[in-house]
Amino acid sequence: MTTAHDPDEMDGPHEGPIKTPKQLILAVLYAFVVPIFGIILLVMYVTTEPRPAAGSDAMSPQAVAERIRPVGVVEVKDASDIASLKTGEQVFAGQCSACHASGALGAPKLGDTAAWGPRIKSGFDALVHSALAGKGQMPPQGGGDFTDYEIARAVVYMTGKSGGNFPEPAPPAAGAAATASTTATAAPASTPDATLNAQVREAPPAVGPDKGSAQVAAANTAPSPAATANTAATSAPPAIYNQVCSACHAAGIAGAPKVGDKAAWAPRIAQGIDGLTASAIKGKGAMPPKGGSSASDADIKTVVTYMVNSSK
Repeated sequence: MTTAHDPDEMDGPHEGPIKTPKQLILAVLYAFVVPIFGIILLVMYVTTEPRPAAGSDAMSPQAVAERIRPVGVVEVKDASDIASLKTGEQVFAGQCSACHASGALGAPKLGDTAAWGPRIKSGFDALVHSALAGKGQMPPQGGGDFTDYEIARAVVYMTGKSGGNFPEPAPPAAGAAATASTTATAAPASTPDATLNAQVREAPPAVGPDKGSAQVAAANTAPSPAATANTAATSAPPAIYNQVCSACHAAGIAGAPKVGDKAAWAPRIAQGIDGLTASAIKGKGAMPPKGGSSASDADIKTVVTYMVNSSK
């Protein structure tokens, strides 16, 4: 049996937790103060660093300078200032020792004369070239950023500790001056025009209408500019050959055709100067692009022409 409810009983007064004006004021106050207080505590917790313990040197000038040290620095080296360049031992300690001190990744260990013996026999230039261009798992310069002179010093240091006796390389300024002097001495002293004028002056004098014919005959005997260039290329090796290419092509290292070996160069010469130049620029086999140098395409063509003319 269902009991009927009086509608007036269901619409009676409802009571909440806040019954007095004082309770209402406190509730509103807490609703603002408590969140703000919590936010302040959270900010203080996040931003407050632990204070250094008593006697700590965290606030010393050295520690402060280290904390505010710039992320990157710019180092400018003057190649003519030998005192500012690193010694071979410094380069070894800063870069090469990572592998050569323990023999990691197949690197010959410093002081291991058996491992260094065949490498020393390949010659100083070959070792410097390998160090500059990289070889096997060793990146160029071992991943460092040094001058060629500093790398050469490091090679002298490591080989000296491992049974070698290479002399200290010449400073950059002296080396550049010697190269320029050698090139100037070997290069022809006169231009094709000067040679032509000299031969015209040396032609026997002619009388009457034959005089012009004599001068023309003398002019015809003058070498063409191309022939003069080829002669110069054969007699005077370009600077880049001495600096880069000779490391392999002078001794036939790593399968490189030895300059002067006609049999080895014959199939290559058949490709033409342009084809050989393109291979040298792109790199081929064990030879990196441009032999690991930053020479221009014109310089590469010049040195290719020299090696071809010297090997015909």
